[in-house]
Amino acid sequence: MKSRTKPALRVAPTATVQIALPMQEVLADVRHAFLGLCIDSGRQVLAKMMELDRVALCGAKGVPDARRRAVRGGHTTSQVVLGGQRIRIQRPRARRIDAGEIELPSFAWAAGADPLNAATLSAIAAGVPTRRYASTQDRLPEPETGIATSKSAVSRRFVALSQQQLEQWRERRLDKLDLAAVMIDGIHFRERVILVALGIDTAGHKHILGLHEGSTEAARVVRKLLSDLVERGLDASRMRLWVIDGGKALHRAIVELFGATALVQRCQEHKRRNVIDHLPEGMHAGVNRSLRQAYDTKDPALARRLLQRLLGSLQDSHPGAAASLREGLEDTLTAQELGLTGALYRTLRTTNPIENLNGLVAQYTRNVKRWKDGSMTLRWIASALVDASGRMRKLRGFASMKDLLKALQRRAPADLVDTKRKAA
Repeated sequence: MKSRTKPALRVAPTATVQIALPMQEVLADVRHAFLGLCIDSGRQVLAKMMELDRVALCGAKGVPDARRRAVRGGHTTSQVVLGGQRIRIQRPRARRIDAGEIELPSFAWAAGADPLNAATLSAIAAGVPTRRYASTQDRLPEPETGIATSKSAVSRRFVALSQQQLEQWRERRLDKLDLAAVMIDGIHFRERVILVALGIDTAGHKHILGLHEGSTEAARVVRKLLSDLVERGLDASRMRLWVIDGGKALHRAIVELFGATALVQRCQEHKRRNVIDHLPEGMHAGVNRSLRQAYDTKDPALARRLLQRLLGSLQDSHPGAAASLREGLEDTLTAQELGLTGALYRTLRTTNPIENLNGLVAQYTRNVKRWKDGSMTLRWIASALVDASGRMRKLRGFASMKDLLKALQRRAPADLVDTKRKAA
C-alpha cells in the first residue's frame, strides 16, 4: 500500500498572493525564536502557527468570507527537525481559489533547518530576542486579517507563542492529578538553586509539578514552591509520601504546610553520601556495607537496630559521621515502615527518579557561559523540563502502587478517615 503522505508542494510565483519568504534571512533570525523551548513545546507552537497562517488565508472554519484567498485542504503528514530529531507533524493545507496549493510561511520556515540548536537556546535564554522583537516597528498582523511574511514578524510570532506555551505549562492546574507521592530535589547553578517537584500518580505516571528559583534551599523558598502547588490545586488533605534529599528546611516546610497527611522519606543515597563524607577513605567500604544491610532489609525494626549499632561504633571515633547518621534517621526508614518491597521500594527510598532529570537539564545548559540572573536560569530549567515531561517513563515498580495506597490509608489520621467517610 502506498503511503498517503504527500510531499510538500512548492509555491509558484503569483501576483495575487505574496507569501514567499527570504529564507536565508529568516533562518538566521529564527535561531533566536526557539530559545528555551523543548521539542514537545516547539511542536505545539508550530502547529498553532500553521493553523493561524491557514486562518489568515482561508478565514475561520465554517464562516463564509467573500474576501478569502484560499480554501482549506485538510491535513497531511510532514516532517520537520526539532532538536536534532525528525518529528512528524500534521500540516494544515490551503489551496488557492483558482488552483494550486499555498505553502504556509511557518511550515516553510521550520522545514528549512533545525530551529532548536545551541545558538537558539543561548540567545533566547538571555531574554534578548523577546525585548528586541517587541521594540521593532514592524507590527505583527492579526491572524484573522493578515499573514506574517517578514522575518521579524515570523520570529516575533513564534517567540510570543513560545513564551505563552511555557507560561501555560508552569501555571497549569493540578486538580485532576491523583498523586500518591511527590519528590523534591534542588538543581544547583553556582549560587542559585532551582527546586523541582515531581509528582507520581496512582498508576505510576510521573508529572513535573512545578519549580521555584532561589539563592538557597531555605524554608522561605521551599514554602513558596509548596504554596504554589497548593494554589494550583494540589490537595493538601490527601495522604502522600514525600521523598526529599534531606534538607532540614524542606522537611520543616512540608510538615508545616501538610501536617499529618505528609509522610517524609529521606533519600537513603543522600544519607549514605553525607555519612561517608565525614569518614576517612579506608572506612568507606565497611560503612557502606553496614548502611546497605540496614536499608535493604524488609524489617524496619531490624534496620533501626543495625543503624543504631553503626551509630554507636562511630560516636566516639567520628562524631561528625555519627551526627550526620543520627539526623533524620527515622525518616530514612519511612518506606520500610510502609511495608514497601521490591522495585517500588528501591525506587521510592531515594530521589533518583527526579535526579535523573538533571542529566537532561545539563544538555540544555552545557553551552551557557554566564548565567545572567535567576529568571534566565528558570527559563532554561523550565524549557528542559517541558521537554522531559513528554518523554518520562512510568515509575519502576508501578505495578505495586496499590501497596503504597493501602499503606498510606492505614497511616491516615483518624480524623481524616472520619471526614472522608462522612463525605462519601
